[in-house]
Amino acid sequence: MAVASKNIPAPDRVALRTALLSVSDKSGIVALARALHEKGVALVSTGGTHKTLSEAGLPVRDVSELTGFPEVMDGRVKTLHPGVHGGLLAIRDDAEHVAAMETHGIAAIDLAVINLYPFEDVRAKGGDYPTTVENIDIGGPAMIRAAAKNHAYVTVITDPSDYDTLIAQLGDDAATTFAFRRQMAAKAYARTAAYDTAISGWFAEVLDMPMPRHRTIGGVLKDEMRYGENPHQKAAFYVTGENRPGVATATLLQGKQLSYNNINDTDAAFELVAEFPPETAPACAIIKHANPCGVATAKTLVDAYRRALACDSTSAFGGIIALNQELDGATADEIVKLFTEVIIAPSASDEAKAIIARKANLRLLVTGALPDPRLPGLSAKTVAGGLLVQTRDNGMVEDLDLKIVTRRAPTAQELIDMKFAFKVAKHVKSNAVVYAKDGQTVGIGAGQMSRVDSVRIAAIKAEEAARALGLDKPLTIGSAVASEAFLPFADGLLSAVAAGATAVIQPGGSMRDEEVIAAADEAGVAMVFTGMRHFRH
Repeated sequence: MAVASKNIPAPDRVALRTALLSVSDKSGIVALARALHEKGVALVSTGGTHKTLSEAGLPVRDVSELTGFPEVMDGRVKTLHPGVHGGLLAIRDDAEHVAAMETHGIAAIDLAVINLYPFEDVRAKGGDYPTTVENIDIGGPAMIRAAAKNHAYVTVITDPSDYDTLIAQLGDDAATTFAFRRQMAAKAYARTAAYDTAISGWFAEVLDMPMPRHRTIGGVLKDEMRYGENPHQKAAFYVTGENRPGVATATLLQGKQLSYNNINDTDAAFELVAEFPPETAPACAIIKHANPCGVATAKTLVDAYRRALACDSTSAFGGIIALNQELDGATADEIVKLFTEVIIAPSASDEAKAIIARKANLRLLVTGALPDPRLPGLSAKTVAGGLLVQTRDNGMVEDLDLKIVTRRAPTAQELIDMKFAFKVAKHVKSNAVVYAKDGQTVGIGAGQMSRVDSVRIAAIKAEEAARALGLDKPLTIGSAVASEAFLPFADGLLSAVAAGATAVIQPGGSMRDEEVIAAADEAGVAMVFTGMRHFRH
């Protein structure tokens, strides 16, 4: 229905007689304009698009011929005129609209091909404030929305990937169907919504307004997956344009398409390994179901991988491997010995690429850089009827004022192990407990309803790893243990001590802190409070 109140039905095929083309991304526009011209469609254009089409030898009128008004104010005002919007919004089968068009000399526009100033690209590249503001398109979104509203009569195209589909629509009558126009209208509104989301999100960032009154989150479709977490669920991957190295911006060098679960786990892996600066030491994180199976640093990348794998080689099967340095041949040669879903690293050597190529389905992603764990940002998750949004957890243990609360202070090595364990615990699902020793996780307990169960599970994992490695005792002996939230009772601490931990790092803040501190003193272990919690649900 074109106008329900006037009982005016929407026609099916509508012939294109006049097309308005105004695009920032000019890829494919000449070929489209030529195809339209050959179908007898009159071409109208603006600014740079008009210049491009004219230089291609196509007969094209300037939009000022429709408006009777020149482009002014550096092109800021050129299409915001009744001559344009009347031509887009007029109901062709409404006598009053037709009379208004005749009275005011407004010609119908049947096709609007418009894409917007590259605001998202400028933002992603870190453009300065004035440059970014100047790339906020005003006339483009207004025309898109007008054409999309009047899709009963007007075809709107916002994506160059739809040009061929449009051309295929056109028969001898150079017309489009109502079904196609409606589909393009839906796509147009999604485009302007995502565009406005990018603009409002940028303003919130630069003005330090993490929780504005209205919050939208948008993105551009990157991949449609075969299914989501489970085969009966549909899924797709949208990218927001945030300039943060990771799975969203990575280049897939080889392997099949990433699945929904692959993307979630790979993001978790790369964010974790980024906690360890590459200039300090090579680091490796192995992730399964968004939880680390093992994390380690070493003098070489291959040794970091071996040490991470040693923490829980059983769970690592079919996991995600993240590296903080370029993937080299020696490390690649070790990795391909185990079934792995994804490898993500800042880069990969030619030798490593050749080795990984032997495993056709193994995905290899390179990002060009590591994300900065200190940078602010947002994370979001949906709930029924709502959206939970929070700032990214960018707390770093190196930036905290650690408070020694026991009679015995930690040794220098214990303090190093504590910080390492706490870094990893930040990326483990709550309740989280991590044992670490000499730059290596030696036991990880994740996602338990009871914190003491996480302590015990991590110790059990360490015992299993010791048997697999042929050791006579688990590596938790002499380790430091981290809890990402406070220990509510002394039982968790005592279980960690029983597993061999000699030092404990935790946020503190429990009503029973004194009881836990007393238990640590009695056991002769060192304990520090961070004052910062890292829940990760």
